Amino acid sequence: MKWDWILFDADETLFSFDAFGGLQRMFLDYSVTFTDKDFQDYQAVNKPLWVDYQNGSITALQLQVQRFASWADRLNVQASELNAAFLNAMADICTPLPGAESLLNALKGKVKLGIITNGFTALQQIRLARTGLSDFFDVLIISEQVGVAKPDRKIFDYALMQMGNPPRERVLMVGDTAESDILGGMNAGLKTVWLNAHGRELPAGITPDKQVASLNELAQWLFNA
Repeated sequence: MKWDWILFDADETLFSFDAFGGLQRMFLDYSVTFTDKDFQDYQAVNKPLWVDYQNGSITALQLQVQRFASWADRLNVQASELNAAFLNAMADICTPLPGAESLLNALKGKVKLGIITNGFTALQQIRLARTGLSDFFDVLIISEQVGVAKPDRKIFDYALMQMGNPPRERVLMVGDTAESDILGGMNAGLKTVWLNAHGRELPAGITPDKQVASLNELAQWLFNA
């Protein structure tokens, strides 16, 4: 194995992230039938907030509250309560992506493994515990705890410090979001693999060292590279 460390993103890299399913499940507790149109309206608010968060212009807490502000007014509950209910629902429905467990089993003992995620602490820790995958990872770096998000180099510098400062050319970053995972890895001087399961076009100026369509394809490359 040519790597000392492999860092993974979490959502849609190792774990499924069915936000629509999670919202439907969560809103049932408030007697709301959450529709496709509701989801489109939610994403119209949520997606720009994630961009702002990744750019460092809002905090994790601001993102989590603002995305549910209109629903909080409508239901007369706290936005923070809705956000907590959503994260619980996401933890309930989350499953590892196809090939995740077999890949981690194959890598365990051959290379050190970590997660570096812009997701939120409550969901990440519960999900790792429930899926039984927490034992695979030597470090778990969560942007909400660090106070800075990918693609900012600072979260990678923090992660590398926790990892004992290995040579950066011996660290591989794997993720599904080019604008945070791959650009962030590039900013930090790491090698990168883009998990592009949906055939997206690469954004301008972002160049992964390798592109794969699945975790099984990643496994083949890792063990033959």
